[in-house]
Amino acid sequence: MDSSLVEGGLNVTLTIRLLMHGKEVGSIIGKKGESVKKMREESGARINISEGNCPERIITLAGPTTSIFKAFSMIIEKLEEDISTSMTNSTATSKPPVTMRLVVPASQCGSLIGKGGCKIKEIRESAGAQVQVAGDMLPNSTERAITVAGTPQSIIECVKQICVVMLESPPKGVTIPYRPKPSGSPVIFAGGQAYAVQGQHAIPQPDLTKLHQLAMQQSPFPIAHSNQGFQAGMDVSAQTGSHELLYLSAKHLPSLLIGCIIGRQGAKINEIRQMSGAQIKIANPVEGSTDRQVTITGSHASINLAEYLINARLSSEATGLAAN
Repeated sequence: MDSSLVEGGLNVTLTIRLLMHGKEVGSIIGKKGESVKKMREESGARINISEGNCPERIITLAGPTTSIFKAFSMIIEKLEEDISTSMTNSTATSKPPVTMRLVVPASQCGSLIGKGGCKIKEIRESAGAQVQVAGDMLPNSTERAITVAGTPQSIIECVKQICVVMLESPPKGVTIPYRPKPSGSPVIFAGGQAYAVQGQHAIPQPDLTKLHQLAMQQSPFPIAHSNQGFQAGMDVSAQTGSHELLYLSAKHLPSLLIGCIIGRQGAKINEIRQMSGAQIKIANPVEGSTDRQVTITGSHASINLAEYLINARLSSEATGLAAN
């Protein structure tokens, strides 16, 4: 399979998911939806825009390769036009590049990066665009963002090459798509379902429920060495007032891997706490030991989800280390 595939040589059907800021999406929709209507008619692609008053929205392009890239080119032209318009009222002398974010299943990112980063380097050099694959999965999903920046022509060429790799390496396992949420809504679990609390309403979150159920079904991910995984929790308390048994799971993990669980300024560990509902404590380093103890407490369901998410972090870290 070569790049002629996405030049329209074959009638391959593609789906591209773009993650955009609300303001950019507003520009693409246009007054009374005229801009997006024109894009649909001229390209022949299906263009779907996610609902909701969210800071971010997902634009999905689907259809034959020729239609997809026509629609994609029109979107980029619109963003380029917006940058030019903003420059007329600005004191800035250099024009910023067009920046586009694609959303792809995390299971395909390894093929995109290549051994030791060789594939992504090849794409950068041949397309002439900057390409960055996010290290972390997007919240409540198994997808990662790929940021592409440059001239409209270089971005189009870059995305064509990314599509070739993705067609050659289909996603593995279950993909939980990223759906932007209104900022700052807490998540609760009740009756095996996940809900986001917005004002006085609890809104069902099917993606997070699916992730929760997946965690309940699966054993912890195999890591580079099996002794790095978490073990099943043990009962440490009698029933609480809510008739929910509290469990505890403790494991010693290499200090080198603790950073990837904590994340920058504690962002990753806080996200895992919020998503799972479990309490997670990481002990301070002990002199003479290369390990640190990680203790998780909570209900059986919340511990399972916390372990699943932590092992996913360790697994992606181990994959990254292996690639380098």
